[in-house]
Amino acid sequence: MITLRKLNLGSTAWPYSLLRLFAVSGDYIVFRHAIQSGCSSEIFNRSVGFFWGNIEIQSGVDRTGFAQTAPFSTIAGTILVQAQDIGKMSEELENVIDEEKLDDAWALYERHIQMAGFPRKSIVNKLVAAFAESSELGRLESAYGLVEQAFEENKHDLLERNTLIYLSLAFAKWGSPIPASTLIRKLVETEQYPPVSAWSAILAYMSQTSIGAYLAVELVLEIGYLFQDGRVDPRKKSNESLLSMKPNATCFNIALAGCLLSGTTRKAEQLLDMMPRINLKADATLLIIMAHIYEKNGRREELKKLKRDMEEAPNVTEMQFRQFYNCLLSCYLKFGDLESTSHMVLEMLRKAEKAKNSLGIASLLLEASRSGDTLCSNVLPKDAHHRMSDGSGNLLSYEDLCRDRKFSKLQTIAKNLLDALVIKLQKQIEFITTEHGILQPTEKLYVKLVKAFLEAGRTKDLAEFLIKAEKEDSPVSVDDSALVHVINSCISLGWLDQAHDLLDEMRLAGVRTGSSVYASLLKAYCKENRAGEVASLLRDARKAGIQIDASCYEVMIQSRVIQKDSQGALDLFKEMKEAKIPRAGHQEFEKLVKGSAEGGEASLMVTLLHEIKEGQKVDYGVHDWNNVIHFFCKKRLMQDAEKAFKKMRSLGHAPNAQTFHSLVTGYAAIGGKYIEVTELWGEMKSLAFSNGMKFDQELLDAVLYTFVRGGFFFRANEVVEMMEKGNMFIDKYKYRTLFLKYHKTLYKGKAPKFQSESQMKKREAAMNFKRWAGLC
Repeated sequence: MITLRKLNLGSTAWPYSLLRLFAVSGDYIVFRHAIQSGCSSEIFNRSVGFFWGNIEIQSGVDRTGFAQTAPFSTIAGTILVQAQDIGKMSEELENVIDEEKLDDAWALYERHIQMAGFPRKSIVNKLVAAFAESSELGRLESAYGLVEQAFEENKHDLLERNTLIYLSLAFAKWGSPIPASTLIRKLVETEQYPPVSAWSAILAYMSQTSIGAYLAVELVLEIGYLFQDGRVDPRKKSNESLLSMKPNATCFNIALAGCLLSGTTRKAEQLLDMMPRINLKADATLLIIMAHIYEKNGRREELKKLKRDMEEAPNVTEMQFRQFYNCLLSCYLKFGDLESTSHMVLEMLRKAEKAKNSLGIASLLLEASRSGDTLCSNVLPKDAHHRMSDGSGNLLSYEDLCRDRKFSKLQTIAKNLLDALVIKLQKQIEFITTEHGILQPTEKLYVKLVKAFLEAGRTKDLAEFLIKAEKEDSPVSVDDSALVHVINSCISLGWLDQAHDLLDEMRLAGVRTGSSVYASLLKAYCKENRAGEVASLLRDARKAGIQIDASCYEVMIQSRVIQKDSQGALDLFKEMKEAKIPRAGHQEFEKLVKGSAEGGEASLMVTLLHEIKEGQKVDYGVHDWNNVIHFFCKKRLMQDAEKAFKKMRSLGHAPNAQTFHSLVTGYAAIGGKYIEVTELWGEMKSLAFSNGMKFDQELLDAVLYTFVRGGFFFRANEVVEMMEKGNMFIDKYKYRTLFLKYHKTLYKGKAPKFQSESQMKKREAAMNFKRWAGLC
């Protein structure tokens, strides 16, 4: 049987109405068809029904094809029957789709494609929607293949906007963000603009995974770019459908929260830079997410400015204030700004004490107890996490999506999924807690702050802060104060001088302490045979009226014996006898280390020991210089940025991925600085080899973007190879688009006969990149 598809020219089927039988000569049947002139003569070998035939297409206006075939009467009857079968096949295909016999539907669809090309528009959309609604990955992929074929053959007008939105939604919900984002991009390319209420739900499903979160930011950046700097006139009615697609606060919140949870915060900052350019105003949720991003990227000044906005913003919840101040404290610690951190802690303690003593505390407690303390914790109902994990349980039906013209149900799904992302961010709070709605510093904050003071060698300031904190906070026993725990931690770490300094500051401030801390320090000095410090500490203990225990005397006597100071040992023994010190002394230091606070949580001392031993020492200068370089790059003052970079290195601060990311994006913003980026790339590789600097996805993606745009394909292939080795996601769709935008006519056709070796290598590198990107 000769099908339409077998007698096509290129990818266009020949309609039956134009295919006419003219004459029969022996075993040959002649077909005549009007085809435009200008095409070259070609020989097509095709499988025609049950035989092979040769069809010759000749030049000229009227073309005659000769096909060796069966007798005329047989083939004529077959063609007529086939014409009737196409109609029946379409009807049958529609029926099996309605009956949800999807396997049969796909088989009929494939037969239809072979015989006559795509079915009519209504059937194509019904088939895609049915496969998407099945929520089975195999069928989703089949539907996506159908869509791809339609776009390749320039038949995308067969696909309705709602159908593609629904298929994208199904992929996003299934956890396949790449096809989901590609479908949205295709809709934008073909000007079938999806309303923001629809694509925000797709964005929310995508943001549940790290790859999806990365693509979500790319989508918001690409779509937001269309609206930058007032490019779209809202007064024109023709722009109505385009304006319906404009990203809103929900989209930004979803994409930014996804970035935070997946760790791609520099990419998120690009979105923040876009906000004023599309006139987007931040709501309370967006302000908090911005605070998280600024904290992660070390933008201290931006956080300070944001504090004003937070205080002026309406309807800010107690949980949101907790998140903001947690970010602010974390950023202060990142920069080693111990004055601001300690000041904030003391201010919180003062306000907490004042609130506890105020007359209104009773009513506050009563209200909190009646409401189940929901204000303080902002905890959602038990089933909320499960309910919001996917927005709405099962996928919305295609019929409901089409009926809901404003996509309000998808908008609700987007908001529910955003709430789930926000809850995950709330779990990252570690420095601030609340008690009856009052902000309080956590033990984790004390530990970080104490560690920073000790590493900076500021024992006097540390003692002053801890003494003030003790006065503001609830009173505790002499041997259980924060300062005593810190001193014991220093002793355990072998930082005896710091411990002694803290003990001196404590004594000079008139703060009494028990004998255990003196005993612990004396034993540590004895162990290191530091007799002078032992004598000095004993004098201080006596002045303070502290009586040390028998175990401490035994250690000191043993130390004198080892040093062959018999008289000194005898004097200590007599002193112990005269003081009538019993053998059973105070609890040993080892018991203090193993002790735990109420509720089974590790004590401050144990936590501090763990933090100091496990934590890495922070180079505060790196954050300062990164901020300076970022400022210059943002203002496009690249010469100043280069000077700052050189100064940073000369002072011994090792640049990291964030440093290079600012420089690369700065060069990319001013354009044409590809040689400079190449030099930076060489420096990055050198640092990675010598100092172990780690490349991350955001940095490599920025470098790759610059190289592809500038046509540096040899370097681009290097970056691709590095990203693939590191199992990093690469947005191939973006790079295909970028290549076609800047290098569409490049390396087209055959290579010239005469070209230099460098030209050959460049051409080969470009072809390798094209193959990787799927462009050839």
